[in-house]
Amino acid sequence: MVARTRHVLFDFDGPICRLFAGYPAKDIARAQVEWLDSSGRGAVLTEEERFSPDPHGTLSALAERHPGTDLVAELEERLTWHELRAAKKARPTPYADPLIRTWVAVGARLAIVTNNSARTVTAYLRDRGVFSCFHPHVYGRTQDLSVLKPHPKTLILALTAMGAAPEASLMIGDTPSDHLAARAAGVDFLGYARNEASELRMLEAGVPRESIIGSLEPLLHAVRLARS
Repeated sequence: MVARTRHVLFDFDGPICRLFAGYPAKDIARAQVEWLDSSGRGAVLTEEERFSPDPHGTLSALAERHPGTDLVAELEERLTWHELRAAKKARPTPYADPLIRTWVAVGARLAIVTNNSARTVTAYLRDRGVFSCFHPHVYGRTQDLSVLKPHPKTLILALTAMGAAPEASLMIGDTPSDHLAARAAGVDFLGYARNEASELRMLEAGVPRESIIGSLEPLLHAVRLARS
C-alpha cells in the first residue's frame, strides 16, 4: 500500500492528534446546550440531542432540520471557537509527526480532510511545526454541513487540487464515516484504531481487519523502508 501511495489524505482528530484530550467534547456539547438555552432557542433540541456528548453530531442534526439558518451558522462558529481552545491542549498521536515528515521526505503529498474546522487544523499544525507539510491542502468543515463525511466532497477537493489519481492515493481515518468517504472517492483506506472500541466500530462498518492498525509505528517503518 505504501509503495503505490503518492498522495495521502489524513483525517485530523484521531490519526493526527486527540483534539479533545484536554478539553472533552462532552463539555463542549454541554456548553452548546447552555448557550442555546440562554438565548431562548433550547427548544430546537430533541431530548437525545440535549444530553448528547457529541457536539458535532448535534450540529449536523440541527443543520438537517434548519439548513441555511442563522442559528446553524452561529452554532457552527461557536463550535469552531471551542475547537480552537481544544487544539491548544490536544495530544499528538504517537508517531504522527515523524510519519508526516518522513512521508513528505520521500516525495508524497499530504492533505487533511476533516469534519473539524480548517482554522482549528491550521492552528494545531502550526504549533507542531508541520503545517508546511500540508499547506495549502487543508479541507475542513464549512457552513455547508450537508457535505461533512461520509460525504466525499473534502476528499474530492483534495484529490482534484493535488492532481492526485485515486488509485495512487490513501486515506487514513479512524471512523466508519472516513471509510465510507474514502470508498465513495475511490481511495484506499487505512483505519487507525487507538482502542478496541474504535476497532470494533470499523470492523462492524466493513473495514477489513488487515486494513486496521492500532499504532502508526508500523506505517512509519514502512515509509522509512520505501525511502531507503
